[in-house]
Amino acid sequence: MNRVFALFLMVLLFACNNDQTNRNPYLQEIGFRFDMNLNLPLYSPLTNTGNAVYVGTAGVGTAGIFAINTGFNQFRAFEASCPNHAPNDCSTMELSGQTATCSCEDYEYSLFTGQLLNRPDDGKRYYDMLEYRTSFGGNTLSVSN
Repeated sequence: MNRVFALFLMVLLFACNNDQTNRNPYLQEIGFRFDMNLNLPLYSPLTNTGNAVYVGTAGVGTAGIFAINTGFNQFRAFEASCPNHAPNDCSTMELSGQTATCSCEDYEYSLFTGQLLNRPDDGKRYYDMLEYRTSFGGNTLSVSN
């Protein structure tokens, strides 16, 4: 009986996790689903590897999304609002090839990884882009959160 109790106690102790998530305090994670038909001219650039598009449709993310074709029918999608400050007039990033740029501080982010490319070395906490789920089937890319 003591062995069972000791085993139960060990499982309970190891199951407890004190790690906190690194949730971005500037961006709300809102629920949405958006489908892109890659046969349409607006989204047809996504048929080629390395091409990205900005979708600014209301209700899609906080300030829209960036979607990129990363190759072999794999896609990634990220929030278009800069993750390093609260949404404001200059926080919607601009698409520049395979990077997104925030005009507030000129932060640049890779659309292949979502990482901040010119991260300041000042000891402060900086966030990478908020990524959304993607699925691809037929010729439709679905992005959701």
